[in-house]
Amino acid sequence: MTIRLKRAYEAASRTDGRRFLVERLWPRGVRKTALPLEAWLKDAAPSTELRKWFAHDPERWSEFCRRYTAELAANPAAWQPLLEAARHGTVTLVYSAHDTEHNNAAALQQFLEEASGGAAPKKPPCLPRRGRGRSTRHT
Repeated sequence: MTIRLKRAYEAASRTDGRRFLVERLWPRGVRKTALPLEAWLKDAAPSTELRKWFAHDPERWSEFCRRYTAELAANPAAWQPLLEAARHGTVTLVYSAHDTEHNNAAALQQFLEEASGGAAPKKPPCLPRRGRGRSTRHT
């Protein structure tokens, strides 16, 4: 199972596999016709309230992950299509945040990797990922 991350502003590549936008809002400055996607999964993104609270503040990362994990666990229909797609090939989670480490797609990637063993994870997935450089998460 391979789940990759890519900013919406980066060019798509053949190695991306199936691409899913996992944001509530469409990326600024990107035309819908210019972003190749399998689907836009708004419900797999954090709630508007959580997104606004987090405001991409790295100091809130751990609490964001805890809250986002709870949202995901309560709505498996939002993320199970991603997990199913990843079981059949490479999936790329497309996001728009500038911070490549502290964003909902990174948290969702870890959540899905944990969930691939069965049920939704019970603990927040946003722990430091030692030994996993950018080359394994971004293309």
